[in-house]
Amino acid sequence: MPSDTAFCFDLDGTVTTEEILPKIARAAALVDEMQVLTEATLKGVLPFEKSFRLRCRLLADLPLSTVRGIVETVPVDRDIFRFITENRARCFILTGNLSVWVQPLLDRLGCTAFTSKAEARNDRLGALTNILYKGDAITAVRRNFDRVVAIGESVNDIGMLEAADIGIAYAGVHFPAPEVLDTCLYAVTSGKGLCRLLNTL
Repeated sequence: MPSDTAFCFDLDGTVTTEEILPKIARAAALVDEMQVLTEATLKGVLPFEKSFRLRCRLLADLPLSTVRGIVETVPVDRDIFRFITENRARCFILTGNLSVWVQPLLDRLGCTAFTSKAEARNDRLGALTNILYKGDAITAVRRNFDRVVAIGESVNDIGMLEAADIGIAYAGVHFPAPEVLDTCLYAVTSGKGLCRLLNTL
C-alpha cells in the first residue's frame, strides 16, 4: 500500500556540486565540446536525448574503468548527502546519466536509482539501450508512496517536476532554467536550505 512521502533527486548539479560529464570530458581533452553541449542542454536549446547521445559518442573511447574512477571523485553536497543517507528508503536518484558510468556514486548514496542504460563491452561503452524519461520514473515511485517531492534544476528535470506532487527548483550549483522555476512550487539556493525545507514537507 502507498504510504508516506518519497523524495526524488536529480543527480548532476543537485546532489553533486559539479556536472559529471564535463569532469569526465577533461580526461578525454574534450572540455570545450562538452561544455557547449551541456550548456545547450541545461538551457533547453538542445533536447536532452539528442544531446546525451552526442555526449556519449564523444566519450565512448574512454575506458569505463577510467570513467568510474573519475566519478568516484565527484563531490556531493554534504547536507543533501546526509539527508539521502538518513532517509534511503524514501529517497531516489533520477539521472539521465548511464549506470555503467555513475554506479560508484550511486553506491555511495545507497538509495534506489533510475538511470539511462548502455551495454558495456571490453571496458568500453557499447550501444545505448535506454534513455531515462524522468516522468516515467516518478510514476514508478508513486506506486509505493502517497506523495512525491522532486528536486531538480534543468529542462531535463521538467518531466519529473511536473509529475511530482511538489516540485522544488534547486539553485545550489546552477541557476534553474526559467521553465523549471515556472513549474515548481519552491526554489532554494543551498543544500542546507533544501534539506530544511524537505524536513518540513
